[in-house]
Amino acid sequence: MQLKWIIRNEHEPTEIDNFARQLNVSPIIAHILFNRGIKDFETARDFFRADINDLHDPFLMHDMEKAVDRLIRALKNKEKIMLYGDYDVDGVTSVAMTMSVLRREFGYNPDFYIPDRLREGYGLSQNGIQEAQKKGVSLIISVDCGITAHQEITLANEYGIDVIVADHHEASAQLPAAFAILDPKRPEETYPFAELAGVGVTYKLLQGLFIKMNRDPAELKKYIEFVALGSAADIVPLVDENRIFVRLGLQAFNDNENVGLQALLNAAGLKNQPLTTGQVVFIIAPRINAVGRMGNAERAVNLLTTENPQQAQTIASVLEAENRRRKAIDEQTFEEALVTIESEYDLENDRAFVLDKIGWHPGVIGIVASRVVEKYYRPTILIAVDDGIGKGSARSIPGFDLYRALKECDELMLGFGGHKYAAGLSIRFENIEAFRRRFLDVANERLAEEMLIPKLRIDSEIRLSQIDAKFIRILKQFAPFGPQNMRPIFVARKLEVVGTPAIVGKNHLKFKVRQDGVVMDAIGFSLGDLKYRLAPAEKNLDMAFVIDENDWQGFTTIQLRVKDLI
Repeated sequence: MQLKWIIRNEHEPTEIDNFARQLNVSPIIAHILFNRGIKDFETARDFFRADINDLHDPFLMHDMEKAVDRLIRALKNKEKIMLYGDYDVDGVTSVAMTMSVLRREFGYNPDFYIPDRLREGYGLSQNGIQEAQKKGVSLIISVDCGITAHQEITLANEYGIDVIVADHHEASAQLPAAFAILDPKRPEETYPFAELAGVGVTYKLLQGLFIKMNRDPAELKKYIEFVALGSAADIVPLVDENRIFVRLGLQAFNDNENVGLQALLNAAGLKNQPLTTGQVVFIIAPRINAVGRMGNAERAVNLLTTENPQQAQTIASVLEAENRRRKAIDEQTFEEALVTIESEYDLENDRAFVLDKIGWHPGVIGIVASRVVEKYYRPTILIAVDDGIGKGSARSIPGFDLYRALKECDELMLGFGGHKYAAGLSIRFENIEAFRRRFLDVANERLAEEMLIPKLRIDSEIRLSQIDAKFIRILKQFAPFGPQNMRPIFVARKLEVVGTPAIVGKNHLKFKVRQDGVVMDAIGFSLGDLKYRLAPAEKNLDMAFVIDENDWQGFTTIQLRVKDLI
């Protein structure tokens, strides 16, 4: 897929040079900071040295006082509390963290409930509410879900159960009749940061609980790896509080005493390694998600809350097996989706895909939709149909608001929820064709041709001789990388290809480049098709890349990970 390079040169060179001198860094580092909106010493210091004490006051969030007071009353009166979470990593970590805090810090053992993805679907369910009523629950705390659960919360109220919603999804103008609603995206919310994950909102509730109970909220830092895991897996912007959570949480991962997390790291081959957001997203999170996609996610909560090492190892092995099964189903579904696209869609003119099939596994359609978007760069919805009802997962591209687009198809669906770039829906089978036509009409109207060309946003031009030890040391401090703080991309021009490029592994392109007498290794994962652009001994290669370090047999070398070649 041809990428459009966008090199960010909108800043005044004099300002960048002055800022570089102030920070004692290279102008390229100052340029990267400018690209992230960091243009003064204090903001730069906060960016590089963010600490747990820099978190916002939780009581700035609407309904926080009310929610914390209700939780304290339940704890003091020994009421039965149920934690109700979504079945993805964000929901699982929210439940596991709250259980751990209430058990270890307050001696309280709550119930928890994770809905069955296949039978109940997303969010608060009637089954879950009825289960709470049977157990004598008087307070439900719904984490990473609940903001659209009008009927379910009304049912809970009828049973005399109060509900505290701790969610982060888009809210409609009319909120459900919960006792308290914590959601930084709720209408007219004034909390300073709106992009928390569900586990981040849950952490704010616990932070408020500690403050009200005259405990130092900094003590919660020992649970921050839960927030890092859930936030990174949910692909939230890694700025503001999310950056603090993920940065500190990744540092704490290998030092924490949670036997479940240790078993998970061991099973994934990551024990005693420094962790990155990429490893969380692509290695750890899929193992937790797999049990929710393929069966019941309660096993993941049990893994993260057990204090029995043997039980932790057993559950971690189950997660490994479920993840292997998920991968096989994922691959088959992806291949079937590609066949449908190539045979039924006009790739020149159709600006979105809506694919459905009886028998698709609803647990993998979100993953497959993301892979289709990556391949074709079109908003994509996959719908798994069973017994006349379709469950769909939608993924988008920058500039196309999925939530607004689905809202225009509202009357054709049984329900939907989500945000700009990811959403879920349910629909009757007989309405899918009309929904497909309506959604494609919306996409064709709103997606200009320019929006369908993937952009490669490049932070700065660089020469290979400028990539030294100090530069890499400072570059590492930009981590953790993720949305709104992506790994910096550089371009180097007129490079000479040294030796003979090779295709290794699964279509990976491996070669060496030279400039100013400096030779460096380069690798382009899945870019073997671009080998034709490499002409050895000619100084005519423009290369966009990120800078990595490659550890091999005790030696660390610089490796340029290629994004594109011209």
